[in-house]
Amino acid sequence: MVLVALLAQLDRAFGYEPKGCRFNSCTARTIKMSDIFLKQTKRAQLDSESYLMGQAIKEAKKALKKGEVPVGCVIVKDGKIISRAHNLTVKKNDPTAHAEILALKKAAQKTGNYRLTNCEMYVTIEPCPMCAGAAVWARIKKIIFGVHDEKSGACGSVVNIAGNKKLNHRVEIKSGVFSGKCADLIKEFFKERR
Repeated sequence: MVLVALLAQLDRAFGYEPKGCRFNSCTARTIKMSDIFLKQTKRAQLDSESYLMGQAIKEAKKALKKGEVPVGCVIVKDGKIISRAHNLTVKKNDPTAHAEILALKKAAQKTGNYRLTNCEMYVTIEPCPMCAGAAVWARIKKIIFGVHDEKSGACGSVVNIAGNKKLNHRVEIKSGVFSGKCADLIKEFFKERR
């Protein structure tokens, strides 16, 4: 609506301006409209990022209820969640049943392709070497995670598999999204265990 109103004002302005000012006036209004559009786009992107990390946190809470390390993950393609999972290593008696691995498997099945190009991974904690390696092999475009894992993180904390220039694919990394909430889940889990 804002853009429509600005366009209407721009159309009316042409009839009232002297001939020599039309171009400059139009340029000034276009810049203002583009600024508004960029701000709205960034706001929508942040809202989307918050929503998607919120979905990963919901998955982590499911793991916590099951006595698993509370890690949740969602895989997103074109702004839509195509898979979701949480840690199930204890329940499945499987050391590879990390949230990221399970979500990648589901996403590959859903898309019918093991290459998940242009997909993003939202995960509550920094992926371990196994999960970061799987993201590289799946050609994940971007990993967005909540909190760094100072003991086994493979997106920069301990090692950087996701961004290793010697590998044939690198994953873009963004950290710190809802880091407080993600850290609280991990702290709650280990507090109950001690």
